[in-house]
Amino acid sequence: MDTAVHILSSNREQLLHSLYEAAELEHNLMCTYLYAAFSLRCGGEGLSEPQARTVEGWRRTILGVAIEEMAHLAAIWNLSIAIGGSPRFGRMNFPLDPGGLPAGIVVKLAPFNVNTLQHFIFLERPFDSSEPDGEGFSPERRFERGNPNAHLTPMAIDYDTVGAFYLALEQAFVELAQRIGEEALFCGNPALQLAGASVGLGEIKPVRCLKTARAALESIVAQGEGSPAEVEQSHYQKFRAVREEFAALRAADPGFEPAFPAATNPVLRRPPRPEGRVWIEEPEASATVDLGNACYQLMLRLLAYSYAVPAGDASRATALELGIGLMRALGPLGEHAARLPAGASHPECHAGLSFTSLRDAAALPSGRAAERFFVERLTQFAAAGEALARAASSERPRRAATELAGLLRRAQSRWPYAAAASATAPTDAKPALVPALPARETPAASDEIEVVAGRDIEIEFRARRCIHARFCVTWAAKVFLANVKGPWIRPDDMPVERLVEVAHACPSGAIHYSRRDGQPNEGAPPVNLAAIREGGPYAFRAPLRIAGTEGGFRATLCRCGASRNKPFCDGSHHEVGFNASGEPPSGTTEALAARDGMLEIEPLTDGPLSVNGNLEITSGTGRVVARITSGRLCRCGGSRSKPFCDGTHAKIGFRSS
Repeated sequence: MDTAVHILSSNREQLLHSLYEAAELEHNLMCTYLYAAFSLRCGGEGLSEPQARTVEGWRRTILGVAIEEMAHLAAIWNLSIAIGGSPRFGRMNFPLDPGGLPAGIVVKLAPFNVNTLQHFIFLERPFDSSEPDGEGFSPERRFERGNPNAHLTPMAIDYDTVGAFYLALEQAFVELAQRIGEEALFCGNPALQLAGASVGLGEIKPVRCLKTARAALESIVAQGEGSPAEVEQSHYQKFRAVREEFAALRAADPGFEPAFPAATNPVLRRPPRPEGRVWIEEPEASATVDLGNACYQLMLRLLAYSYAVPAGDASRATALELGIGLMRALGPLGEHAARLPAGASHPECHAGLSFTSLRDAAALPSGRAAERFFVERLTQFAAAGEALARAASSERPRRAATELAGLLRRAQSRWPYAAAASATAPTDAKPALVPALPARETPAASDEIEVVAGRDIEIEFRARRCIHARFCVTWAAKVFLANVKGPWIRPDDMPVERLVEVAHACPSGAIHYSRRDGQPNEGAPPVNLAAIREGGPYAFRAPLRIAGTEGGFRATLCRCGASRNKPFCDGSHHEVGFNASGEPPSGTTEALAARDGMLEIEPLTDGPLSVNGNLEITSGTGRVVARITSGRLCRCGGSRSKPFCDGTHAKIGFRSS
């Protein structure tokens, strides 16, 4: 209700209090959307093929909305920092007790069904909408929040829609900036904010003034909560489109049930207040939810840590990468839980992640102690994931276990002190330092290497790395014989110095050499580069470690999402008609303190390329696009912020294997 604009006091403490409520609200919505998405069935689980395709589209839509809620949450965190506060990472547990939010805004975990979907539409409705709430989501009791008398104590306000709440927040920012001045209001350290497309949640803008603060709040409303009804890509319209498809499928098949009967408000321990909660007793379900909850909690700690470490600190990028990686492990664990029985006390329903919140999710003090904490925790998770994967009949726990093992390896690589310390640290699960789990994406196991020794040089040809750039067969036609049967590489038919030049021109690293004349082999380039090829891959030149394996100095990595030899390019961009500019716009960039050194590239499971190390990203013509020390590069082909990831891979269901 618009009157809320006039009752939100415009002082810094009240503004922070309201921003913390906004953070809790976005956080809670994200969890409820994820929970509903995890409960959806897949093909082979009681759905016809057309139904399965439609439901898969719903899953992507809901996951996409959840990712956007995460971006909204990051914007709220930036707003909090901008005015001198710290981000709010905690929240109340599900179901929310009365008073945490207005009486008319009920938030609880529930499986996907017609009533849950209607509830989502109700929460995301515009100001003037007459959409009703979903059945079963009526408030426990009616109450009013706040105090009409003048007060210094920060208090909550009532609002009918989330959009009205954001309008009140925006007005409070305006009034306080007018009263004390923008410079005084926006006094927080901007280096503590997260911003840019490289975060992987879309283009998150820094907040430095009233204009950028208002833009952040207005973008949240326009994209989701309270957007005008005619905004086609708003959360409101996306959920309405799902409702129309749901109605059509139900009309064609009255028995159509798109989701498993996951519990409403599951809990892991026998609740002292059992009303409206489901206790998960079945051992496998309990173990799955326990690991999922722990991953979720550590994700919050890592995100909090990334906000506490200033920009430029390598630990910040590592914490952010590990936190987002834990989000990827949540998916298969949440889906697995929704497919398991809850237990004898509730035989009518299945389990589900309870998203149990930590008592305090604030950032740990930065330094080695925090890094050791994170590595120890990931060691426990990797061991628990391996045990769950061995015992489960579904492949979902194995996917989660593989992801957790990869995250542990990355943490050990980036924080070697913490990794060494954790090797002797006792844990409840007695894990090995690196669990024996399925291999990550790595080409070493699949490379077909042909070795031909000449008088002064030995040539190695890695067939699966070749992208047919044709420098070899055009610049060294006497050495590399095209379209012949039998031996086709003749190293002695060209002066060795010329042949070395041809090898260096090979962008994919398919041609490698070892000199036998006493002269030095190929050395690291003076500047680490990644060139963006028009309609094609990334061409890296740097000392490379790809998926933990030494990768030479040259490699072309897929960015269209279609390669059958991921993470490397295999030319599939031609087959799928990939259309992406090799000349993206230049971003604001500063010269790097160092331009060389090891470049670590981790192909994230079903996600982007995580790059760590000094790197200059250039267009195909050599113009500098960005200079980074860490980032996430799109490899699904769908990002709107190319070359950086914006989270589209989750929305389109990208699979890396």
